[in-house]
Amino acid sequence: MVTIGVFDGVHRGHAQLIGRAIAEGKARNLPTVLMTFDPHPAEVVRPGSHPPQLTTLTRRAELAQELGIDVFCVMPFTPTLAAQPAEDFVHSTLLERLHVAAVVVGDNFTFGYKALGDVAMLRTLGTRFGFTTDSVQLLTEHAVTYSSTYIRSCVDAGDVRAAAEALGRPHRVEGVVVRGDGRGRELGFPTANVAPPMYAAIPADGVYAARFTVLGPGPSVGQVTTGESYPAAVSVGSNPTFSGRTRTVEAYVLDTSADLYGQHVAVDFVDRIRGMVRFDSVDALIDAMDGDVERTRQIVGEA
Repeated sequence: MVTIGVFDGVHRGHAQLIGRAIAEGKARNLPTVLMTFDPHPAEVVRPGSHPPQLTTLTRRAELAQELGIDVFCVMPFTPTLAAQPAEDFVHSTLLERLHVAAVVVGDNFTFGYKALGDVAMLRTLGTRFGFTTDSVQLLTEHAVTYSSTYIRSCVDAGDVRAAAEALGRPHRVEGVVVRGDGRGRELGFPTANVAPPMYAAIPADGVYAARFTVLGPGPSVGQVTTGESYPAAVSVGSNPTFSGRTRTVEAYVLDTSADLYGQHVAVDFVDRIRGMVRFDSVDALIDAMDGDVERTRQIVGEA
């Protein structure tokens, strides 16, 4: 039992597709395999066009497991694979490697050279070679079709609440805490400067209420317990008050003073508090940051 796609985000539409595959697998007493691709096919077909990434591969695997997937399979997307005719992909990958009995895909699924393969072709080949093909309609609510492209547009606009509705959870940015310029500490708001991986989908510049979680490496880091989330006021942008030029993700983690440098962390964006503003004085900035912290406690407490 195989379901195929990029699955970036593992959003609610993906969850619907995966649920169908799992149900089919259980009915046939077969393990369910989720096949994804890395790097993103767009980067191989059109170098330089890699879309912002909603989830890391590790996070995708975690989410797939939570949904009940038995095997998370990563197919390296290479120029050779991109040039492979659709029928050859079915032969070499689905039949010879995975020995599929059933395939579940989205109804907009395409595959093979120049994306010439589609659901109709997959059904025809399945009839010929002995596997079934089931297609699932894209999930649509409030006249909006939930897709990774839609969610990326929400994140890019800073509408993390809309992104969360489509994802089924807050949008997450992971990264390692690195040393910044230390200005937050001087202002009384020491921040964790989170360096995300390449291609990560970063929300629009502004200040956000978020949850901050240390993912590793140890069971505890000072006063912070690995896996436990803390409210955080997060600034995304280049710090215009101080004429900054580098865009950063800086989290003021509430209720702890633990040393977080070098830790792998996650920032789950709950809501946007305000846009990025250039303040006329440091005092005005501090007043605004006090308000951001108060709003963060209120928003995260209610979420």
